Amino acid sequence: MNKLKLTLACGDYDRTRPLMDGTVAPEGVELTYLPLPATEIFWRMLRHLEFDVSEIGLVPYMLAVERGEPDLAGIPVFTSRSFRHSSIYVNAKKNINRPEDLAGKRIGCSSYVNSAAVWVRGILRDEYGIERDQIVWVESRGVKQAFQAPPGVVIEGLPADRTLAGMLAAGELDALISPRMPEAFAAGGSNIRRLFPDFAAAEKDYYRRTKIFPIMHIVVMRGELARANPWLPTSLYKAFCLAKAQCMKALYETTALKNTLPWMIAEVDEVRALFGQADYWTYGLDDPLNRANLEVLARYVHEQGITSRRIAPEELFDASVLDMEKV
Repeated sequence: MNKLKLTLACGDYDRTRPLMDGTVAPEGVELTYLPLPATEIFWRMLRHLEFDVSEIGLVPYMLAVERGEPDLAGIPVFTSRSFRHSSIYVNAKKNINRPEDLAGKRIGCSSYVNSAAVWVRGILRDEYGIERDQIVWVESRGVKQAFQAPPGVVIEGLPADRTLAGMLAAGELDALISPRMPEAFAAGGSNIRRLFPDFAAAEKDYYRRTKIFPIMHIVVMRGELARANPWLPTSLYKAFCLAKAQCMKALYETTALKNTLPWMIAEVDEVRALFGQADYWTYGLDDPLNRANLEVLARYVHEQGITSRRIAPEELFDASVLDMEKV
């Protein structure tokens, strides 16, 4: 039997690298792994369905699920998860010392529908009482799907000759939500600083109180492909799970450290203790914390005017995977 030849566009992550180097192969599939930047993958998949399988931003995917296009089928593999307190940068001259100080300010983000921006807005509302319409949002790229700002929300476009980080450094923005660290901040010496200087402590406190480890990206495939090959979503899900299991094992290998960090084992011990389990990056909906995570994000997406209703977790994924016994 000939294997199904598929392209997978995904970031270069330790948890997916066994799929990229061929150590793990999905059953019945000859996989070509394309390690590309997330922003490029999202654009090409949402606009043109260029890949058979790809990583995708969770919030843009929720919008696609509500609209029914593009035709995609999801599997509950969370290729990117990240706490986002570390992603809020402010101009040091603006006297912004607390999250509450962001009310009434101008904040930049890549797009209003960016998953990181949605999580930050949700956290600002839940934790600090800041509403979406108390801020003027300045976006650099706009969304990859047609989108109209909800009533009361002001979204401005970035001038063609400017960057968000440049505007923040110049004081034309008060703050910036950016998963990518601004170059001027990384280089040091600029007037850009983090809103939460000890972001790790803030994020650990947030997890202890909420048990939320924010999901950013999931894996999708072309809907017609899933319908024509009903076995495929499960095959891919099992392969992603196996690849992650290999990664988690390697992280705790003490004979020779797999990563260039001298206290890696101590870090893994701390994270396991905080999360209360050895696998702190679970896939699927069997873990009730994943379900709760998705429900919270669906609430944020609805409250922020991106979808007209809350998307249930089951709507996001191919039913065949959800019916499968946990691997």
